[in-house]
Amino acid sequence: MAAAAVTTEPLHTPLHQPLKKKPLPAGRPREWYVSHNRRLKAMRLAIALLDTGVYIPSTANNARIRATARRLGIHPPSDTTCRMVRALIRYGR
Repeated sequence: MAAAAVTTEPLHTPLHQPLKKKPLPAGRPREWYVSHNRRLKAMRLAIALLDTGVYIPSTANNARIRATARRLGIHPPSDTTCRMVRALIRYGR
């Protein structure tokens, strides 16, 4: 009877290395950091919606966007961020 080998090595190598996070530059106005983080959140949400098959901005209502954020473990987006998500979906078509 053969015994299964236990290993901690991955079975395959990833195609890319994970990006290293860098600190944001200091000395910018607070509004810059707020808009930067808002753009990042909108981008993550737009990508998640596109991956689930939402390709038309009108089908991405605020409730659907907020449900996607909840599923991803992201704080609920504001109305402004929801508008940005729809704009990104529109642009990505």
